[in-house]
Amino acid sequence: MEHKQIETPETSKFLLPVAIIVAGALIAGAVYMGSSKEAAPVANTANKDIKVLPISDKDHVIGSPNAEVVIVEYSDTECPFCKVFHNTMKQIMAEYDGQVAWAYRHMPIPQLHVKAQTEAEATECVAELGGNQAFWSYLDKIFETTNSNDSLNLALLPKLAASVGVDEAAFNSCLSSGRYTEAVKQSAKEGFESGARGTPFSLILVDGKIKGTINGAEPLAGIKAKLDAILK
Repeated sequence: MEHKQIETPETSKFLLPVAIIVAGALIAGAVYMGSSKEAAPVANTANKDIKVLPISDKDHVIGSPNAEVVIVEYSDTECPFCKVFHNTMKQIMAEYDGQVAWAYRHMPIPQLHVKAQTEAEATECVAELGGNQAFWSYLDKIFETTNSNDSLNLALLPKLAASVGVDEAAFNSCLSSGRYTEAVKQSAKEGFESGARGTPFSLILVDGKIKGTINGAEPLAGIKAKLDAILK
């Protein structure tokens, strides 16, 4: 069995304590994994203790929100496993066109990646100025450009925005205003409440109900097996 790849504070080389800073406050997970490299397990079936917000017009979605299956991903743009999973999800969308929708939600982990919060806000500015397609194109650009773990030069953010058709001056004004700071932190809080203890973490929804989870950058074959069991 392939080892799941998921980045949590406790799996980082800095061995930071488990905590995810959201909405300006510290929410302690206090999950001790010893030598394990995996996040705390989350059940693959519906759990009454796990909450997930329904898809809304605030979400960034590829595919129809009314698709039979919706995968809601919580991600950090500087997480190396998120970069891998992003490409896997692009393959999923190509193979399950019309059957699966992909909703992207922010979960920057500031203890590991101090730049991820700013990058998440930048994507929201691009979405505001250029729409949903620009958001996804910009997200692709960020993952293509960064080598992960805070390697992206933030000075490139306006140039990447311009490359997807967004006015640089308007982008800079939006980003410097900080108007998406709290929205991104709120998204991270919601991810924690949905069971995420690291990134990437995804929920598989059918009719708005949790039918499974994807813990980390699971291999393409494993994700397809989960989807095929639902779509059969």
